[in-house]
Amino acid sequence: MRFTPWATRLALTLSLSATAALTACGGSGGGGSSTQVRLLNATRSYEQLDLTVNDKTINSKVAYAAVGEYGSVDTGATATKVLKSDVGSSVSATTPTLNSNSNYTYITYGFSGAVRTTLLEESQSAPDANKAKLLVLNLAPDAGALDTYVTTAATCGLTNETALSSNLAGGSGSGYIQINSGTFRVCVTGYNKPTDLRLAIPAITLDSASVNTLILTATDGGVLVNGITLVQKGAAKNFANTQSRVRTVAALASGGSVTSSINGQAMFSAAAVSPLISDYVTTNAGASTLNVAVNGASVSFTAPTLTAGKDSTLLVWGDPAAPKLAVLDDDNRLPTVSTDVKIRLVNALQTNGAGLSVGYGTIASNVAAGTGSAPLSGSITNSSTGAQVDVTVPSSALSIYTNSALVFPAGSVWTFFAVPNTATTATTNLPVPGLAALPKRERP
Repeated sequence: MRFTPWATRLALTLSLSATAALTACGGSGGGGSSTQVRLLNATRSYEQLDLTVNDKTINSKVAYAAVGEYGSVDTGATATKVLKSDVGSSVSATTPTLNSNSNYTYITYGFSGAVRTTLLEESQSAPDANKAKLLVLNLAPDAGALDTYVTTAATCGLTNETALSSNLAGGSGSGYIQINSGTFRVCVTGYNKPTDLRLAIPAITLDSASVNTLILTATDGGVLVNGITLVQKGAAKNFANTQSRVRTVAALASGGSVTSSINGQAMFSAAAVSPLISDYVTTNAGASTLNVAVNGASVSFTAPTLTAGKDSTLLVWGDPAAPKLAVLDDDNRLPTVSTDVKIRLVNALQTNGAGLSVGYGTIASNVAAGTGSAPLSGSITNSSTGAQVDVTVPSSALSIYTNSALVFPAGSVWTFFAVPNTATTATTNLPVPGLAALPKRERP
């Protein structure tokens, strides 16, 4: 198998080996000879996709995580489109070089507004009996570099295991790795972070003398990944992520303290004095068990139902005597344009109308209490010392937070939390006593 990425929104680097080589785009592959192509839909934004080559329909209504049947195409006429099945509009267009008498799978992945296509040539020789070959493709650039473990262990509580592929950047492949055939557990983690679990596949079967590809794709939250396996010239199988990432933000007035756990995992294990942001924990999606205490007293909040693959913030805010809980969706995917910055504002104050400006441009306005603005992506011009940032509320004639030297690296993701603060003396970043903003760089 060989693969080629198109329509990238990041500068992706392909990691190639003698068994997974780059196929160039553009031109023809032999002036009139034929080859076989099919489509794998790895794009969760589209329920069904079609594949056409030179305006000839090869596959139609290919569902997510499914693969179509092969169709014959002329290698001298390879103008290829992936289309939305419902309206027929194009989401990807390429003109690849195709070798004659071969087999190819177009893998369309990403999400609406950032669709990419990778071409996988299925020409890898089969291994011996009782062996299998596995190629890992990281088609989840939002997730960063990943390690993949293939193990017989009962869980993904990795201790002394060695990664099958390591430091696999978005858009790159591991090359074909030969291992024993059989049924294994697959654990995908952040690079060099065995406890940073991104995907757990309880059982994946690699048949004797088979050639396989494990495709890792992005989730809605941007950090966890989904998995799809593809057998060379064979079937695809979906291994959707079943977990979610959750954190707590303590944003109570008067420095109220918060302890919190979800499904038995501590977010704030000790009393966290507001304002404070916990780390994310990874837990099972679906109905959850939530435990929260404010100033040492247990509070009964409705536990959230967690969506697989998403990141969520549990915002504990308001008066400690009558605390409130807001469950916010966090979009931690990287900006669509790699040079842009993505920013949002969360208003944890007991007043409506919070606003945020960066570099004197409006990022958010009129944000209601206990809610967050939609993330906004755009270019940020940093001066030699950074960009001007101001967070405002209608009740204040001044910004509640101002910073003239905050640097925004290209491709980063930020959340600003407008919060109560117990400080009584104004500072450069806290011009209004009792109110402040916490800037949080989410990614990368």
